[in-house]
Amino acid sequence: MKNGSQRFSGETVMRFLVGLIGLLFLGLGIGFMTFPDSFAVGFGVQPMTVQGLNAIRGDFGGIFIGMGFFTLLGAVTGRRHWLVVPALFLMLVIIGRAISLGVDGFSAAGTQSLKAEAVMLAVFLILFIFTRKTVKNGKDLSLSDIFNFNVLIVVVCVAIILTALIGFQKQIGMAMVNRMATRIMTANAVDALPEGLHAVIIGSGAPLADPRRVGFSTAVIAGKNMYVVDIGPGSERKLELMKIKPEAVKAVLLTHFHSDHIGDLGELMLKRWAGGSMKSPLDVYGPDGVETVVKGFNHAYSLDTQYRILHHGPNVAPPSGAGGVARTFQFPAGKKEAVIIEADGLKVTAFEVDHRPVKPAVGYRFDYKGRSVVISGDTVPCPNLVQQSNGADLLIHEALQPAVAGILEAIQRKTNRPKTANIMRDMVSYHTSAEDAAKMAEQAGVQQLLMSHILPPLPVADLKAAFMGDAEKYFRGKITIVEDGMCFSLPAGNKKIIRKSFF
Repeated sequence: MKNGSQRFSGETVMRFLVGLIGLLFLGLGIGFMTFPDSFAVGFGVQPMTVQGLNAIRGDFGGIFIGMGFFTLLGAVTGRRHWLVVPALFLMLVIIGRAISLGVDGFSAAGTQSLKAEAVMLAVFLILFIFTRKTVKNGKDLSLSDIFNFNVLIVVVCVAIILTALIGFQKQIGMAMVNRMATRIMTANAVDALPEGLHAVIIGSGAPLADPRRVGFSTAVIAGKNMYVVDIGPGSERKLELMKIKPEAVKAVLLTHFHSDHIGDLGELMLKRWAGGSMKSPLDVYGPDGVETVVKGFNHAYSLDTQYRILHHGPNVAPPSGAGGVARTFQFPAGKKEAVIIEADGLKVTAFEVDHRPVKPAVGYRFDYKGRSVVISGDTVPCPNLVQQSNGADLLIHEALQPAVAGILEAIQRKTNRPKTANIMRDMVSYHTSAEDAAKMAEQAGVQQLLMSHILPPLPVADLKAAFMGDAEKYFRGKITIVEDGMCFSLPAGNKKIIRKSFF
């Protein structure tokens, strides 16, 4: 009786511990399903695209919920065969972590996770020893019946295969280079787009650092002609990562001259010229002051330009195509708008917005084959923007959430950083809140509102609902807080808006 009591007590304790592990797995799974970005950051993973969030919800969430379900089932029923699946997963996870520590290098977090998973596996194995409720043909199954020789062979084979693949990484990598390089270097995402008007979010960020977003930049493609509105820091490389060649850019249109809207102009001019052997410089449109910006970048890159001509030769790097040329426009007297481009069925209208003390500041409207896209630039709510956006299919509007900015300002003041706090306070005064952007979209009767130039930054996608605030109360159409790489296609001849991702 004494031994039976001890055995029962030991089994109860182990089942309780296994149950806690099951609840942990289940909690992690639910967390990955509901707040994928926040939970991923805790594991040292940063999803950079919607596809990454999709994988975390599906893969991480599904696997952890599944492991939690089987673990809890084993703990509650005492039937140890339910624990085989999570135990095997833990074995393979431990193998993977051990390989990573040897190949990728030491990680304190990875080592702690390895220890925790080893303890969990040990708890499972101890419960296998204590419990005897799994039966086969009326007889108790032993530990060897569950983890039999065949299962052991499978685990060993997986470990051997993984070790072999890692041991031959160099050979395998070289074999993959040609295939991957061909696919990347010959791809052109623009070619796959249907006839119509397309808005591609190159960068949706703002001046504050954002792990998910580069500086503000939007490409508008009308037929096969591509125009880039603003070119913030990091956006040129993001353009190439989206498999869009810089030489495909027909012109750049600047809304104003804050650094987060012009930072990569020099890089785009250089890559377009040298990569495409262009014989004429890049057209850069903008209001008064654009000539100063273009001249400055041309001067800053002038030495680099000489080096490349000497190195590659004038056939590859034609001297006449380097840099950019300013295309300054002004509004007619008494007007707040002007058509600045009209060619190949496309009409581009520049219009005045209110970003004081920054002046001039403009937005742009693109009309092509019955479809239209409006880009606000930086602005506070203003009647002219509503008027110019009237009936547009897409309004791409900058957005700020004052409530979130207020939290950051308070933290800066609490940590004795009053100047930074003042910057956080001031930025609210010349940008548009998410709610006001929604109100203007409703007044203009646009089909869909895209919020970009996100301020303050959203380090995890799970903060989107908080950033949106009450915006959905004011706009009856669809609102999207955009991510870098998103593409919104407006096919000619209908009213559809087709969303895809270039990542």
